[in-house]
Amino acid sequence: MTPNSNGPSSRAIVTSGLSKAFDDLRAVDDLSIEVERGTIFGLLGPNGAGKTTTIAMLLGLLPPTSGSAQVLGFDVAEQGHDIRQRTGALLEDDGLYEQLTARENLDFYARIWGVTDRPLREMALLDAMGLWERRDERVADWSTGMKRRLAIARSLIHYPEVLFLDEPTAGLDVLAAKNVREDLASLSEGEGITIFLTTHNMVEAERLCDQVAVIRSGGLVAVGNPDELRAGSGLRLEIKGSGFTQEAISTLATWQDISGVTAEDHRLVIDLEEPIDATPIVGHLIDSGAHVQGVTTDSASLEDVFITLMDEEAP
Repeated sequence: MTPNSNGPSSRAIVTSGLSKAFDDLRAVDDLSIEVERGTIFGLLGPNGAGKTTTIAMLLGLLPPTSGSAQVLGFDVAEQGHDIRQRTGALLEDDGLYEQLTARENLDFYARIWGVTDRPLREMALLDAMGLWERRDERVADWSTGMKRRLAIARSLIHYPEVLFLDEPTAGLDVLAAKNVREDLASLSEGEGITIFLTTHNMVEAERLCDQVAVIRSGGLVAVGNPDELRAGSGLRLEIKGSGFTQEAISTLATWQDISGVTAEDHRLVIDLEEPIDATPIVGHLIDSGAHVQGVTTDSASLEDVFITLMDEEAP
């Protein structure tokens, strides 16, 4: 099988009001997103938010209760087979035969898919995932991180246009997770595939994804690139020192463009609605008798944004 394309659309995935209910539980609720071809898109949310159910519907494995979705122009409710022929997926099970070697695993799946350039494809994927030198070792003897990288290679063996990954770094140590992220970024750029992944790891989403959508209880809370979401949450000003009086803090909290002031040990954390000059703030604190040792500014992290969104949406 060679790379395929179904129409000229720049969007690999489109959902409109996509919903799935199980009796009284609405696992996915009115989800509308668009995923551009050749990008890495992250679906973020806590456990039970509806991420895995969304992937199952996009693969045509689970029929929507209402709404619609297309993957590569194919309707998920009517053309699931066409979607699965053109996409790869790594869900709960790695799908590896541990008594076989890495190369034997890939060759097995390449034969199933009818890949005509098997040796070249296997070599290219093993090399891309940093596994070529270990190609003739039994998978049973490998670490969890190496198995996960081989499983990703397995899901790419048939030249899919879209790759679905459900929590690809779950259960991996920090170094193994970093290696997987780097492999995915390289593959996305090198092969031009679209990657749709679910995660509740904000570091992963921030470092890897071009676009993210945040869901809670099946519903869409926010969507955009990580920079846009961070910018929407404002900036943070941190002032280190001592002698911060409650009166000075209360006064700062009333200033324009300051949304909150929190005293933490020997520092003040000031949340800003807009970037502002810190000089008047520092002057105010010094006039009130405080000793200021240092001032730093930083954008909120994606993790900060995520926590804020979850708090805002909590019942």
